[in-house]
Amino acid sequence: MDFSTLRQEWLGNVRGDLLAGIVVALALIPEAIAFSIIAGVDPKVGLYASFCIAVVIAFTGGRPGMISAATGAMALLMIGLVKDHGLQYLLAATLLTGLLQIIAGMFKLGVLMRFVSRSVITGFVNALAILIFMAQLPELTNVPWTVYAVTAAGLGIIYLFPRVTRAVPSPLVAIVVLTVVAVVLGLDIRNVGDMGELPDSLPVFLFPDVPLTLETLRIIFPVAATLAVVGLLESLLTAQIVDKLTDTPSDKNRECVGQGVANIASGLVGGMAGCAMIGQSVINVKSGGRGRLSAFSAGVFLLLMVVFAGPWVELIPMGALVAVMIMVSIGTFSWSSIRDLRTHPRTSSIVMVATVLVTVFTHDLAKGVLTGVLLSALFFARKVGQVLHVESVVTDEGRQRRYRVTGQVFFASADSFISRFDFKDAVEKVVIDVGNAHFWDLSAVGALDEVVLKLRREGTEVEIIGMNEASATLVYTLGVHDKPDAERLMGGH
Repeated sequence: MDFSTLRQEWLGNVRGDLLAGIVVALALIPEAIAFSIIAGVDPKVGLYASFCIAVVIAFTGGRPGMISAATGAMALLMIGLVKDHGLQYLLAATLLTGLLQIIAGMFKLGVLMRFVSRSVITGFVNALAILIFMAQLPELTNVPWTVYAVTAAGLGIIYLFPRVTRAVPSPLVAIVVLTVVAVVLGLDIRNVGDMGELPDSLPVFLFPDVPLTLETLRIIFPVAATLAVVGLLESLLTAQIVDKLTDTPSDKNRECVGQGVANIASGLVGGMAGCAMIGQSVINVKSGGRGRLSAFSAGVFLLLMVVFAGPWVELIPMGALVAVMIMVSIGTFSWSSIRDLRTHPRTSSIVMVATVLVTVFTHDLAKGVLTGVLLSALFFARKVGQVLHVESVVTDEGRQRRYRVTGQVFFASADSFISRFDFKDAVEKVVIDVGNAHFWDLSAVGALDEVVLKLRREGTEVEIIGMNEASATLVYTLGVHDKPDAERLMGGH
């Protein structure tokens, strides 16, 4: 990267980036605390992670103007590991997550994002919203009525305050107002201080206190692999969204490596794994943030506010945070996707709904996305396989039949290809014109072999014309119909 590009990314929008960074930092505090609580760890784990990841990604990421920190998608995947094995194993899993993401970037796996269809992305986002909402239910079960009142009041402020002014984020206003009310009225409800001690100092370097054994690897690898996949998926999805908002390109493979480096740094200062945040990135862009300075300043401001205003942060009622997270889930869910179920193709709707259902019931975003991608591939293969036409005409006074093949021949259309030929037709010669067809795989080559050899067994001369170079190379390499022992290779007599 040349100096002029580096200067533009860091100093090309100083005022806008700093102001946007402050807004993002204010909005990050309640989310980082809430995500920590979801994961079952002290708030400082999420706060340190958000600070560290935001600062490091500013240097290493491939998308200027994008915000990365502790996220709900990642927190949801950590619950079981923290519950069964504790914080130290989570930190170890965070380091391994970063390593896997760096490897993904080195092998340029960022290009795989192109195989994730829009239906899968919509299902992913909807499932994430549902899981975030479900994670709030314990805070709303068997609690005093005042908790419901605080939560309802928080939602009211969040959605009504923007009608007055948008200069200050409404979630922050809701948290400040409800905290003051709770303190003044002496409400006996749970607050952030009851969930764990907030940090009162800068993070320090530490290595996870776990035994370096294969058993430890067996415990953390499944979680780390899932975190790596979900983290990269959400980060690359967010990068695409910011690309469109700013009309600028991003380096997806560098983003993979950058996310990995940031997560390793987070794990080494006692933070949890994180990734890009769709909501905060949009807030940053809408607030004027465009460069790397916006993410850097957001991380720095976040840490300064937490360390020096910790006693105030501890007084925040949990009901206020629940209101913020409900707002995040409502804003994340694609409500238009419900209306589109009636108008979009049935296969697209099935993919979206399947992604949501698998994710919600397994609480594993990676499994949901994998299900959606596989279904998309199957539906696509079926659709393309149906677009195969074979026309035939008799020429030379009935002594010759000419077949004209149009379309794609592969595993999904191979049987259909074979069924279009009449093997009992008593003609002297068959010409198969494949000038408008393409043979893609071993199944396609096998289908062509079967057609040619069956016709020859009936005493018919077969000629194949018009085959393109790529198909010809595949057929020559894998096919058997033009080899001397073709009958034996195909099981003939």
